Amino acid sequence: MASPLDTVKPQVRALRAYSLVAERTRVKLNQNENPWDVPVEIKQETVRRINERAWSRYPDFTPLQFHETLAEFSGWKPEGVLAGNGSNELIQAVLMVTVGPGKRVLISEPTFALYRQITTVLGGEVLSVPLTPELTYDAEALLSAIKTTQPDVTIVCSPNNPTGCVMEASDLAKLLEASSGLVVVDEAYFEFSGQTAVPLLSRHPNLIVLRTFSKAMALAALRVGYLLGDPDLVREVGKALLPYNLNALSQTAAEVALEMFASNLAPLVQKICSERDRLYAELQNMPGLIPVRSRANFMVVRSQLEPRRVFDELLRRDILIRDVSKYPMLQECFRVSVGTPEENDLLIASLREILGAS
Repeated sequence: MASPLDTVKPQVRALRAYSLVAERTRVKLNQNENPWDVPVEIKQETVRRINERAWSRYPDFTPLQFHETLAEFSGWKPEGVLAGNGSNELIQAVLMVTVGPGKRVLISEPTFALYRQITTVLGGEVLSVPLTPELTYDAEALLSAIKTTQPDVTIVCSPNNPTGCVMEASDLAKLLEASSGLVVVDEAYFEFSGQTAVPLLSRHPNLIVLRTFSKAMALAALRVGYLLGDPDLVREVGKALLPYNLNALSQTAAEVALEMFASNLAPLVQKICSERDRLYAELQNMPGLIPVRSRANFMVVRSQLEPRRVFDELLRRDILIRDVSKYPMLQECFRVSVGTPEENDLLIASLREILGAS
C-alpha cells in the first residue's frame, strides 16, 4: 500500500525542517530579540485602542492607514507598501510569485536558512556565493554570478544573519543594474546599522526591501513585517498573501510603535548598539575567542573550544546562545545576541570561566 508521504515532493522530504532548541533559560541570547520588552506606554496605548474597536469584526481588508504610517516612517510611497505576518511571510510571498521549477535564486552563504528552504520547497534552484574569509559580502563575486547566471531572484540580507555584515549601497546599486531579476534586501536588522536600501527604490523597480517589527521594535511576539517596492510589483506579491493576514492587535501595536519610535524605542536601539560594541571589545580581549565585527544586534564568535561545548557549558549556567557550527564557513563559531548590560556581564564572566577551565 502506498504511503501518504509519497504525495510529498521529494525535495521537501529531503529537507531538514527549520527549527530551534526549546530550552528555557534565565539569560536568552539565541534569537536576536530585543532584550528589553516594548515600553509600557506602547502597550497601554495599544490596549486602549484595541478595546475601542469591535472584536467581532475583521480588520480592514487592505490596511491603508497602516500602509500610510509605514510609508511615512520609511520614506516611501504608500502604494508601494505591503504589511505581513512577520517578514518571513513576506519572504515566502515574494518567492511564491517568482520561484518554481527552472527558476534560480542567488544567495550569499552563510545566511538566513529560510531563503534556501522556501526556494527548495517551491521547486527552485539555489545558487550560492560564499562570503569572504572575513565573513563580509564578496560584492564582486555576487556581481559576477548575476552577470553569468541571471538569477530570477537575488537575496541580500543586510545586516546579514548570522554574520552581521552589510552590503554597501554602491555595491548594491551595481547588483541592481546588472540583474534582470529581482533583488531582495532583507533589512530585519537595519535599525542597528543605520544603513538602508530604501533610497535606491525610486531608481530600481526590481528592488524589494523587507523589514520587521520583531527586532528593534521589540514586537517579536506579535509577528509584524512589511515590504517596500515598486507599486506594480507589490500588487503582484500581495496575491500570495491570505486575506486578513495581519490581525488587528498586531497592526495596532505596530502603528503605536511607529508613532512612539523616536521617544520610546530609538533610545533602546542606541543602548543595544552601545552594548554590542562593549561586548565585542570584551570578547576580543578574551584568549581563545575571536568575535566578528557586526552591524546588527548579535555577533558570531570563533572559538578554540568546540562551539557545541561552549553552548552546553553556557546552558549549564542558565545562558542560551546559538550554535551555528553547522552553517557553511562557521564550523568554529557560535552566535550571541546582545542582551542587557547585566546579561552581557553574565555571559562575559561565564565565558571567561569556561575558557579558563579548558
